[in-house]
Amino acid sequence: MSEPLYITMHAADNVAIVANDGGLPPGTTFPSGLTLRDKVPQGHKVALVDIPAGAAVRRYNVPIGYAEKDIPAGSWVHERLLRMPEARTLEDLPFATAQREPQPPLEGYTFEGFRNPDGSVGTRNILAITQSVQCVAGVTAFAVERIKRELLPRYPNVDDVVALEHGYGCGVAIDAPDAVIPIRTLRNISLNPNFGGEVMVVSLGCEKLQPERLLPPGTIPISDARGEAPELDVVCLQDEAHVGFMSMVESIMRQATVHLERLNRRRRETVPASELVVGVQCGGSDAFSGVTANPAVGFCADLLVRAGATIMFSETTEVRDGVAQLTARAATPEIAQAIVREMGWYDEYLKRGSVDRSANTTPGNKKGGLANIVEKAMGSIVKSGSSRIAGVLSPGEKLQQKGLVYAATPASDFICGTLQLAAGMNLHVFTTGRGTPYGLAEVPVIKVATRSDLARRWHDLMDVNAGTIAEGKATIEEVGWELFRLMLDVASGRKKTWAEQWKLHNQLVLFNPAPVT
Repeated sequence: MSEPLYITMHAADNVAIVANDGGLPPGTTFPSGLTLRDKVPQGHKVALVDIPAGAAVRRYNVPIGYAEKDIPAGSWVHERLLRMPEARTLEDLPFATAQREPQPPLEGYTFEGFRNPDGSVGTRNILAITQSVQCVAGVTAFAVERIKRELLPRYPNVDDVVALEHGYGCGVAIDAPDAVIPIRTLRNISLNPNFGGEVMVVSLGCEKLQPERLLPPGTIPISDARGEAPELDVVCLQDEAHVGFMSMVESIMRQATVHLERLNRRRRETVPASELVVGVQCGGSDAFSGVTANPAVGFCADLLVRAGATIMFSETTEVRDGVAQLTARAATPEIAQAIVREMGWYDEYLKRGSVDRSANTTPGNKKGGLANIVEKAMGSIVKSGSSRIAGVLSPGEKLQQKGLVYAATPASDFICGTLQLAAGMNLHVFTTGRGTPYGLAEVPVIKVATRSDLARRWHDLMDVNAGTIAEGKATIEEVGWELFRLMLDVASGRKKTWAEQWKLHNQLVLFNPAPVT
């Protein structure tokens, strides 16, 4: 873009972001007549009018801060010039007041998925090996490498074998009230739709999180013709039968063969788009996140709701400053109250750590133009689209309904993705402005770039370029439809994401707010 360009989000905004690659030097004059007084990096804010000391600096028609001193028009508006607003209280919020007219159903869209015994649908056919404790991770990883090398080629209908490694299981206050969160998270991940109902556990033997506590009787869905729940399949490394390391490894491989045989008999079948369970998340965010990628994802979220699918948005600290928007969009007062419950719990969690929501923003966020968590929150929340919020999940809980769901999670990329997996996600969408090679072994991750510069430089890591919106080459709606169609192709296995092709996988990180002993 050779012509100087800035982007505003609302007619009442008194700042805009500079869109040009590399930013703009002082003295640059925009078509509106505004002249820059300072060099302004790409994605950073410029004052559109004189802003007196103490006045609100508005973006998205929301005060993202208050001027610490007079800011003349054309000035670079950065975090050091702003005092962050106080957090909105959780009292006197609007409950279920924004009752949007239902949009017409979106019919006729399908994908090729794996139907599971419990009725859920997987987008991949994966053998997942659950671990009850971190102690067994090395042995399991060794066994999985052998399984992939020696066994997997015999089972062409099985996509992969993954070890569900984590850092929990022992050395923790296993009976503390908040310990329910990591335990149910690992339990529900083991039952993710992409694993076909095949549950296999590697245990050490002496850990606090015993396999029977992790997966009690009745947890695993009924999958045989007799209508009986299968027994829990556990390989315990401390069993006396194991003599030497290779005995343990061969035991894991032997049991894996049983599950691989069953998974290999599965075939993809045509299922409606309503069987998609999509988690949306952003990481390495910048000022363009709320202008390009996240609005496009929000448009796509509305398409998914119209198709009868399930879509989750999360990241509590990144939507906390928009709590009034969320409670207003709740389908019922009870759902609004559940949003308040989760926000209040997280406020107290942060308070125990002597921090507040401002601890969320990273150096990269600020370098990308986001002054503080308020500005970041306004750009993050648009990923949820405009549909009514149909449900709320506490961390680690499993989905029970369709539509748009607020799944309460920390904003940490790794923990958020882990908790969305536990909820039942079978497809993941991740937007980024600064860039991150984030991926998950358990579910396909579609990466959406907020800027064309990032999409060009990371051409073999980004799946969708939403930067075309800022360049005027595509609309939010067009990129939203592009993403929707790509989801169906990826869910069907017709296309692999870049993260899948390169096998870029982040570890699972369980959220454990309980004490470590």
